[in-house]
Amino acid sequence: MKKQKITILGSTGSIGKSTLDVVARHPDRFEVYALSAATNVAEMADQVARFAPKRVVMADVASADQLAILLKQKGLIAGVESAQSAIESIASDPQTDIVMAAIVGAAGLAPSLAAARAGKRLLLANKEALVVGGDLFMNAVKAGGGKLLPIDSEHSAVFQSLPEDASTWQRRVEKIILTASGGPFRTRDVATLRDVTPAQAVAHPNWVMGRKISVDSATMMNKALEVIEAHYLFGMPPEKIEVVIHPQSIIHSMVQYNDASTVAQLGTPDMRVPIAYGLSWPERMQSGAHALDFSKLGAMTFEEPDRSRFPGLFLAWEAMKAPEGTCAVLNAANEIAVAAFLDEKIRFDQIHQVNTETLSRIAPSKPSSLTDLLGLDEISREAANQVVKGLIC
Repeated sequence: MKKQKITILGSTGSIGKSTLDVVARHPDRFEVYALSAATNVAEMADQVARFAPKRVVMADVASADQLAILLKQKGLIAGVESAQSAIESIASDPQTDIVMAAIVGAAGLAPSLAAARAGKRLLLANKEALVVGGDLFMNAVKAGGGKLLPIDSEHSAVFQSLPEDASTWQRRVEKIILTASGGPFRTRDVATLRDVTPAQAVAHPNWVMGRKISVDSATMMNKALEVIEAHYLFGMPPEKIEVVIHPQSIIHSMVQYNDASTVAQLGTPDMRVPIAYGLSWPERMQSGAHALDFSKLGAMTFEEPDRSRFPGLFLAWEAMKAPEGTCAVLNAANEIAVAAFLDEKIRFDQIHQVNTETLSRIAPSKPSSLTDLLGLDEISREAANQVVKGLIC
């Protein structure tokens, strides 16, 4: 079997490192071709030493210079590229077979689009690319002729629970049910959420994730973005997508069919499982995760999301019913709001305020190109920053 060459966008993040862990377990099947990161020089140097990629990109120019010096000191010969164009270049490189898109936020849109247009097997861990890109992104996947495989545990679970013939989904599926852990504040007194600290918000009870997505989990904005992503990935109307809180994170999502039967995907909360499935699809291979032991499994419980505790979740359906481009506005506002919270500029409960006020200030026109989307993203961030400044005053 010819080795598949893989490029990892965002290799020093949690998804990137989990991907490398899976790849390292199958040296006969995969070869690391290119890696990219933003500023984590030390981690990237270790990855280069271990996997010897042909191309290395740092988004930050100063970090690229530091990495080049560090690699030389280690006796490693590797040219270090920088800038956004270089990230898009490795995503569409003819030598690459598989692209793991794990750059956090809207910054991952352009390279993910480049991979889609080049017809790669695109493993999408960057939900924002679809939230912002929408139909433009899905059309790029279709035109490129590649394969888009979801890596978010919830969307991978849905994909595994759907029939292989996508043409039957609309006819056979009653609804998609995305599960959510409820994050660290599922039972906390709502009145005290204003006092939540960044350290508390990033301490997820089940998953090991980056700081931004951990805060999104605490507000359940991550689930709002996942609802939007599911709409585009599976072509389901908003009213056919539901969310249920499942604190144990054993059932990762479900598909309910029109005969009242429900198919679910279960597993330990380990991102290596959906990563391994995406890499090996339509086959399966060892991921390194532990299998469930049903004899030791405790009770599994389910709850309806509380609007007063998680108001951000319900913005998903509002955004999907609003003018096209509204989802991109919501995503941009949330990135600014979470960054402001992590920098201790606003309170935890003010994240939702930033999002709603930004949505009220921006009336998007239908974006028809990447340039349009990036422009909409920019003005939305400017508006969100103005909201943040108002709250600080």
